[in-house]
Amino acid sequence: MFLSRIHLDDHTPAEWPFTVPAVQRLREGLTFDRPVTFLVGENGSGKSTIVEAIADACEINSEGGKAGTRYASTGDPTPLGAALRAEFTVEGLRMLGGPRRKRRGFFLRAETLFNLGQNVSGRYGFWEQNLDEQSHGEGFFTVLETMFADPGIYLMDEPEAALSFMSCLRLVGLMHDLAGAGGQIICATHSPILTALPGAQILQLNDHGIAPAAWDKLELVDHWRRFLGRPDAYLRHILEPGQ
Repeated sequence: MFLSRIHLDDHTPAEWPFTVPAVQRLREGLTFDRPVTFLVGENGSGKSTIVEAIADACEINSEGGKAGTRYASTGDPTPLGAALRAEFTVEGLRMLGGPRRKRRGFFLRAETLFNLGQNVSGRYGFWEQNLDEQSHGEGFFTVLETMFADPGIYLMDEPEAALSFMSCLRLVGLMHDLAGAGGQIICATHSPILTALPGAQILQLNDHGIAPAAWDKLELVDHWRRFLGRPDAYLRHILEPGQ
């Protein structure tokens, strides 16, 4: 484990993202007690915003990328990242305090990954393949299998975006192996497959803030289970409005 807890400064502005219930909950502090943590919730619940702020706290570019390097045009932290305070384990402090080239960590942000790949593919310390010559799913795994390999802190924002069912299962295996090798993963996701990883810490974000949840009690799992059992029960409200 590298990151043990995060919390907000006492004085933050009354504007977005500090008005989001899950972000407000960070004033009480949020503890990470397992090697893999999933943040789940609807769009707008704050999970991606929080993961980006954690990237800032861990000195990883919040636009996505490798620990110890910067690719953003400004390098400025996000508003939440600037206000977030992080507590690290001894291993975490040693990693952040060591030489930049020896820091181990990566932020896989689905929406910016291929823009990043255009800048770093083939460079020392990255992957050799050209992501533009691969499918989205193949490109994701090129990055995952190259960059998510050593003990360190690894952040993900909706990594399932380009992955099939079987590829999501493959990612579960990679997460399991990385955690077993000493890595720490914090992942924002909508995937019931990824969140099924045994032993993971699951935090559900909603209008009430953030709360621990069991996999089979998650709202997203319940919705998928109901939809696959009776898709018409959902689709009739979309396809036949007013009925």
